[in-house]
Amino acid sequence: MFFTVKNLKVSSENKEILKGVDLELKKGELQAILGPNGSGKSVLAQAIMGNPKYEIRTGQILFLGKNIAKLSSSQRARLGIALSWQNPPAIKGVKLSQLLEKITKSKASQAKVGITALLDREVNLNYSGGEKKLSELQQILSLKPKLVILDEIDAGLDLKKTEEVAEIIRRELVAKNIAVLLITHSGEILKFLQPEIVNVMVRGRIICRHKGYQKVLKTIKDYGYERCKKHALFTD
Repeated sequence: MFFTVKNLKVSSENKEILKGVDLELKKGELQAILGPNGSGKSVLAQAIMGNPKYEIRTGQILFLGKNIAKLSSSQRARLGIALSWQNPPAIKGVKLSQLLEKITKSKASQAKVGITALLDREVNLNYSGGEKKLSELQQILSLKPKLVILDEIDAGLDLKKTEEVAEIIRRELVAKNIAVLLITHSGEILKFLQPEIVNVMVRGRIICRHKGYQKVLKTIKDYGYERCKKHALFTD
């Protein structure tokens, strides 16, 4: 398997947050993780990327046949894993063009996501929500990753901007056989991306997964996250 998480239990400050997460992702596959705020979605993203704030108590993170659970974030990045931040920090004194040139070691190309107007501005300083998301996507594309984790890439966006971001994900990632793990709590972006599988996470566990995003959204709307096992969704 291209990417596998097995029985992952993660703690922070002696509090268990992830309580045995299992997940599998094929090369070039788009999957979503949907769940309420505080369910552990972002912690899962950070644990996969190797944030030292989160301690892996048990379990494995397998990428390209290798257990990467003890590797540093930079080592994981070099293997081809990239993460978009839910709330990316501003970097004063560094222009976006300079950051992109540092990543690519060449003159930055902005054509893929249309961020020409941002290139001479400091990274994320006084950016709108949509500008931050486009900047994050351009940085990720510059890394040429094999697996991309998008943490709330649709947060704070209106419907038009959500559709624009979804089109970039489809065109520049999915269409190019790059695996994408999309984390969201609103679910609006699923209508544009139509992921192969939607995983539902509640209280640190993936409690069900389904191949039809429409049925997932309807079930959650009608019954809530907690009831997804009992209403039309299947579990592995």
